[in-house]
Amino acid sequence: MKLPLRTTALAALFTLSAPVAASLAYVSNEKDNTLSIIDTDTREVVETIDVGERPRGILLSQDHTKLYICASDDDTVQVMDLASRRIIDTLPSGEDPEQFALHPNNRHLYISNEDDAIVTVVDVETKEVLAQIDVGVEPEGMAVSPDGRWAVNTSETSSMLHWIDTTDFEIKKNIVVGQRPRHVEFSHDSSIAWASAEIGGTVHVIDVDSLEEIKQLTFSIRGVNQDKVQPVGIELTSDGKYAFVALGPANHVAVVDAQTYEVLDYLLVGRRVWQLDLNADETELYTTNGVSGDVSVIDVESLNVIKSIKVGRYPWGVVIDPNS
Repeated sequence: MKLPLRTTALAALFTLSAPVAASLAYVSNEKDNTLSIIDTDTREVVETIDVGERPRGILLSQDHTKLYICASDDDTVQVMDLASRRIIDTLPSGEDPEQFALHPNNRHLYISNEDDAIVTVVDVETKEVLAQIDVGVEPEGMAVSPDGRWAVNTSETSSMLHWIDTTDFEIKKNIVVGQRPRHVEFSHDSSIAWASAEIGGTVHVIDVDSLEEIKQLTFSIRGVNQDKVQPVGIELTSDGKYAFVALGPANHVAVVDAQTYEVLDYLLVGRRVWQLDLNADETELYTTNGVSGDVSVIDVESLNVIKSIKVGRYPWGVVIDPNS
């Protein structure tokens, strides 16, 4: 039966005005033992959830149904079901897990254990420990290449990047970088790896085919003491245009041309900027600012900071779920 014109118009209006689920940003608050959940449409905290002791690294499962949380002082990795927002499981992790990375197979979780100088590899489905790999002193950063070939760990005291073959869990090469390497980020095509060295004040760009350094970046901000320029988190746009680098107590994010490696700008954010994540369409970048206890939102097109969102004490990690 054909609907009357008015009914059809109302139906169309209802369809257009029906609410669309917003993306959610999850922020780990290191001092509060909580997660802050931010609605990225309203840019407001909508919920705060208690988790384990000293949460730091957080990441999404490949199917976006679970959130993994490094509860460092509990010596465990917690598993949160995103539908119910409840902790449903824990994974063996070794002592003091800080950062981790999930293989594209959605099963093998690589965990850096700072106190044990090892990387633990866990099957997230069976909870089996597949390997424990000896690395340098105070391992922290952890990344897996998008093609799944390499897992890279950074050891802070040894100032090394350890390149682990994911087929046999063996280290194939160690690359010396600046002092206290903290984070590794792969380009989306797995051809380039970017590694930050916090105390060295540098970012090292590695060609993955040759496993050789091709560029070393340094940073200088007018009015900021050089010893405060401490690179930590790195985020790359998928189009290969920008690399964003969190500069710690310098309270700025560096904007780098990812093709020429030229530093284009420095954006003032909160105090002790630590980690970064882009939203789904890469129009906004979220940064965690530990000392000021907030999250800065950066408009990627204009390269302007457009919002500061108060969260818990010492926000550490941030991850945005586009399928919330």
